[in-house]
Amino acid sequence: MKRLSEIHPIFYHIRIGQKRLFRGIINFLIRKKFAKHRDLSATFSHTCKKHQSLLRRTLGNSDPQLQENKITNLKIASSKIDGIVIKPGEVFSFWKPVGKTTKAKGYIEGMQLAMGEVKTGVGGGICQLANLLYWMALHTPLVVTERHHHSFDPFPDSGRTLPFGSGASVFYNYVDLQISNRTSYSFQIKVWLTDKHLKGAIFSNEEMPYAYHIEERNHRFLKQNGKNYRENEIWRKTIDKRTGEMVNEELLIKNFSEVKYPIPELVSVE
Repeated sequence: MKRLSEIHPIFYHIRIGQKRLFRGIINFLIRKKFAKHRDLSATFSHTCKKHQSLLRRTLGNSDPQLQENKITNLKIASSKIDGIVIKPGEVFSFWKPVGKTTKAKGYIEGMQLAMGEVKTGVGGGICQLANLLYWMALHTPLVVTERHHHSFDPFPDSGRTLPFGSGASVFYNYVDLQISNRTSYSFQIKVWLTDKHLKGAIFSNEEMPYAYHIEERNHRFLKQNGKNYRENEIWRKTIDKRTGEMVNEELLIKNFSEVKYPIPELVSVE
């Protein structure tokens, strides 16, 4: 049986409004100490993690113009996050500095993934920024307290450098990426764009005692009940920088997503 939000667009928008209102109420009641301070002149000299992702990739038969539009959206959103300092006890929320993506702020139509489909919407494409932030945070002692991922895989791999399912989905304001600083250190996020890449780094005010290694395990495609799926596991190892020894190993993510494109022939059938 279909939900009301799947029957008619008006019900979908009503449901979105309800969820946004509810998140606003929750944020007000919980009163988290959100990181808001941006200091572009701060000198955090210790690098925790740097990463970059391509701005333009082959995504099935999607319109290339949507990727150009995405770059415009990424420039605006990145400018709101660049320089944010996460002090001890603070929580970074993707949507707190970015706010709602509207035409009045300069955002334009970009690609969005919603309700199992590829769609377009104002501000589309900024999930790439959330992906970058999430991946970098996994290489720090910061704790990811809220992270969402798309329930389907829309495009075959093309230029992918990170494991499948290691990204983060965001949708204003109730699908958020939140990262908590439960340490005694301060961290700063830096993000910027070049002609070809979205780049980012997380710095700390002191040298971290540990390094982090992320790896993919048990990846496979499979057919189940007439549908195609993809699954894997994302693990993290914590390494003591002084000894080089592993002090902890943990399962971060276990992905199981429907695949929307033809998959390799040699797959499991269940």
